[in-house]
Amino acid sequence: DKYSYSTIFMLLQNIRSLTWSLFVLNLAFLVSCQKPTKSPEAYETNPSLTDADLGQLLMVGFRGQEIDSVSALVKEQLRSGEIGHTILFDFDYVNKVFDRNIVSVAQVQQYLRDIQALAPAPMFKAIDQEGGRVLRLKPDYGYATLPSAQYLGELNDVDSTRFYGKVNAQQLQNSGFNVNFAPVVDLNVNPENPVIGGIERSFGATTEQVVQHAAAWIQPHADAGVLSVLKHFPGHGSSQADSHKGIADVTASWTEEELRPFKLLLDSVSLTAVMTAHVFNRSIDSIYPATLSPHYIKSMLREDISYEGIVFSDDMHMKAVSAEFGFKTAIRQAILAGVDVLVFGNNLEYDESVARTTIATLRELLAEGAITEARLRQSIERVRTTLQKM
Repeated sequence: DKYSYSTIFMLLQNIRSLTWSLFVLNLAFLVSCQKPTKSPEAYETNPSLTDADLGQLLMVGFRGQEIDSVSALVKEQLRSGEIGHTILFDFDYVNKVFDRNIVSVAQVQQYLRDIQALAPAPMFKAIDQEGGRVLRLKPDYGYATLPSAQYLGELNDVDSTRFYGKVNAQQLQNSGFNVNFAPVVDLNVNPENPVIGGIERSFGATTEQVVQHAAAWIQPHADAGVLSVLKHFPGHGSSQADSHKGIADVTASWTEEELRPFKLLLDSVSLTAVMTAHVFNRSIDSIYPATLSPHYIKSMLREDISYEGIVFSDDMHMKAVSAEFGFKTAIRQAILAGVDVLVFGNNLEYDESVARTTIATLRELLAEGAITEARLRQSIERVRTTLQKM
């Protein structure tokens, strides 16, 4: 025999050892090729973005006239930064009573100071103070009265508009607000419009008139460190329906001229932001209204107009969004469209946990790859940069 038994035994041992090594290497290779996955729970326990980071994308209203009357759940979300920004109202729409947030000048001052004191970061503290019918800070509470935009446009005295803009800016600054959801720069294309022309919210029907008066209104606010939010992009003036109640289809009425006030003002006036409209135009997007559509925000606003500032959504509880799309779809589409701050006035309906629910939804969308962390960080950076300027 050519080989001894001992030699054959050693050869068999070496073959077995080699086979085992190959098996282990193959198993390691197969494991390394498996695509790693993260469940929503993994993002919750070890998030790259904290709740306070994501809270910078949310503006939420809530009930209370002093900090001690605010619910424990809301205060928890303020302390954690889940509610990154807030908006005040005088009228509680759900309960149909004027007992929401505003009683007097001194009360509002203290209330906003206390809210900010709970928060881990600077906040946008907002109000809708346009004048005329949209006046949250009323003379009954110790504030100056303000005429409507339509009155000022018909008067057509830019100095008068500037005067009232200064009065408003000073009282907002004195009370502690740093964001005013005004002026309306919609063209008064349809005087019977139930939410614009019909309640005197537009300065006029021509671009020149709207731009002149809006600029005169905005500048005193900028001087006072109050961010003016131009609304409602890309133009709500031609609508025949109220987007608070359902779809506002402007397919047959909207024209590109309605974009021009936004372009001219954003090019020339400092310390401004934009609020989107929930208007629907099937010739631009056959599925989504402007707030949820990249065709409007990414293309028209960011690319065509070259706007780089903050985009606020109109209230996400308005029926044109909330009744037509699921909550998760609405959040996903608003982010993909380019909205920076999702506004929940929490007044058309009331949900004290809406900030927490929205943050959980954002984490689910991240885990699914439906939105990206880079996209969210882009908005967070815009918000923080703007707050630093104010």
